[in-house]
Amino acid sequence: MFQSEVYVNRRRGLLQQMASRGAHGVAVFLGNVDAATNYRGNDYKFRQDSNFLYYWGIDEPWFAAVLDLDSAQECLYGNDVDIDDIIWMGPQPTVASKGAAIGCAATAPLADFYKAVTAAVAAGRPVHFLPPARYYNQMKLSQLTGIDSEAVRKVGPVAAGGASEELVKSVVAMRLIKEECEIEELDKAAEIGYWMHTEARRGCKPGVLEQEIVGRMEGVTYSKGWGPSFTTILSQNGETLHNHSHHQIITPGRLLVVDAGAESNTHYASDFTRTYPCSGKFTTKQREIYDIVQQANDNAFALTKPGTTYWDVHYATARFLLEGLKALDLVRGDVDEMLPLGISGLFMPHGLGHNMGMDVHDMEDLGENYVGYAEDQKRHPLLGLGNLRMARRLEPGHVITDEPGIYFIPALIEQWKREGTDKGFVNYEKLAGYYDFGGIRLEDDVLVTADGARRLGPHRLPILSSDIEDVMAQE
Repeated sequence: MFQSEVYVNRRRGLLQQMASRGAHGVAVFLGNVDAATNYRGNDYKFRQDSNFLYYWGIDEPWFAAVLDLDSAQECLYGNDVDIDDIIWMGPQPTVASKGAAIGCAATAPLADFYKAVTAAVAAGRPVHFLPPARYYNQMKLSQLTGIDSEAVRKVGPVAAGGASEELVKSVVAMRLIKEECEIEELDKAAEIGYWMHTEARRGCKPGVLEQEIVGRMEGVTYSKGWGPSFTTILSQNGETLHNHSHHQIITPGRLLVVDAGAESNTHYASDFTRTYPCSGKFTTKQREIYDIVQQANDNAFALTKPGTTYWDVHYATARFLLEGLKALDLVRGDVDEMLPLGISGLFMPHGLGHNMGMDVHDMEDLGENYVGYAEDQKRHPLLGLGNLRMARRLEPGHVITDEPGIYFIPALIEQWKREGTDKGFVNYEKLAGYYDFGGIRLEDDVLVTADGARRLGPHRLPILSSDIEDVMAQE
C-alpha cells in the first residue's frame, strides 16, 4: 500500500476525469472475493481487483466502495471481524482504520453497499461501474442494478445500461501514465523477473524436465514477491506462442522459449522473454534467426520515445524482420510492397508489445482497444499488423513491452501456401527446411521517459547470442 495521499489524489483525479466527460451519479467499485478451488475454505490465492487496488488500496477480500460524482462524497464498505474470525485469523484492524490508511473517512458494513447501489438505481441516478473480470462480481452487479448479467460486461455509455464507457475512459487515462511510486514498484518486479529468468537459464540443460525449470523459476517469484504475473510460458515448441505445456525433456539441438514474469507484493508486474539453445550453443541456422530478432529488439527500443506512436515502432519492426528474412532468402521481392500486405504476419503473428503495470497486460479487462488505441486510431485488419495491443502515441510514464519474434508455424505456412496469401513473396522451398525450427521471442519491459526510454529493472538479462552462449557455458 502507498501513502494515503496517493489514493486521495487518485480519487480526486477520477472525479475530475468523470466531470470532464459530463458524468453524473455514482461510481461503484467491487473488490474481489475468495474463490474456492474445490470447497469453501480451500481457496485460490487471493488477488484483488487491480482497479479497486488503484483507487482504494485495500488488498483483502469482501470490500467495496462508492464515489459520488456529484457531491464528491465517498465511502469504503467492509465488515469488521467477529470472534469466529479472530479464532482462525487473530485480531484484525477495523474497517475504519483501513479507511483512514487510504484517506477515506466514511466507512460502513458491506451490506450498506448493496443498499446504497440499489437506492441509487431506484432514484434513477446513473450507476457507473467497470466491466467485471470475475464471475461473482458480474452476477452481483447484475443483481444490484437489474442489468442482464451479460450486459454488465459490455462497455458503452452509462445510459445504455452496462459497464460505463465514461468510467472506463477515465480510468484508462489515469492508469496509462505511471506515477513515480508505481515506477519504483515496476523496477522491483523487474528485478524479481531478472532472477526468475536467471534460474530458468541455469536450469536449461539436456535431460532436465521442463516442469522442473518452471517450478524453480516460479519459486523465485514466491520467495521475493507475490508470485508469477501470468501463467509461465516455457517450451521447446516456441512456434506455439502461448505454450503452457511443460512435459518435455530438454533436448540438444532445440530452442527453449521462456516468457514469464513476476508480480511484486504490491501487485506490479514484469514480463520478460528469452530464448536459449538447449545445447548451450546456437546452430548456424538458429543464430541467424536469433540475431535478426535480437537486433529488432534493440532497434525498436531505439525508436521508442515521446511523440512517436507505438504503431510506427511496430511497423518499423515488421520491416526490419522482413529485411532480415529477405537476406536469408526466406522472402523475396520489395519489402515496401510486402509490408502493407501483412507478409510479416506469417513470421510474427503478434504485436510488438502491450501496456504493462499493475496487470501484465495492463487494463485489458477494460477493453483492449480502449487501452491500446486512441480515438483517432483503428486496428489494422491483417494478421500481425492487426494484433498490436498498444498503438498509442507515446508519452513519458507509459510502460510497454518490446517483444519481437520470428516463428515458423507449419500449419500457418501451409495455409498461406494453399491460399496464396503471400502474393508470391514467400520462398516456400527454402522455408520447408524450417518446419522443425520452432520460434524465437525476445522481450524487455520499457519505460518511456522525457527524452527517450529506459528498460525497467537494475539489470538486463543477457540477450546477445554470444553473451547467451558465454553465460550458459559458465553456468
